[in-house]
Amino acid sequence: MSITEILGYSAAFLTTSSFLPQAFLTLKTKDTRSLSLTMYSLFTMGVLLWLIYGIQKQDFALIIANAITLILSATILGVKIYNLIFKQG
Repeated sequence: MSITEILGYSAAFLTTSSFLPQAFLTLKTKDTRSLSLTMYSLFTMGVLLWLIYGIQKQDFALIIANAITLILSATILGVKIYNLIFKQG
């Protein structure tokens, strides 16, 4: 494994793992009042585009990290939208 690949996997691990505690807390509490719908929508779309980019480049660090983050961010976005429609918050 090259230094570049090690950097890529390290960055992927750190950024994805840093997102996990907030994602799990939000999913556990279902509290999305402090989350911006615009920010989460843009973030989720950005992660999707990074995933597509990683697939196009066949970069497994990008694919793995962004696939995990996309699942979590899309789930949180779904909870946020649900709360806005049905709970007004």
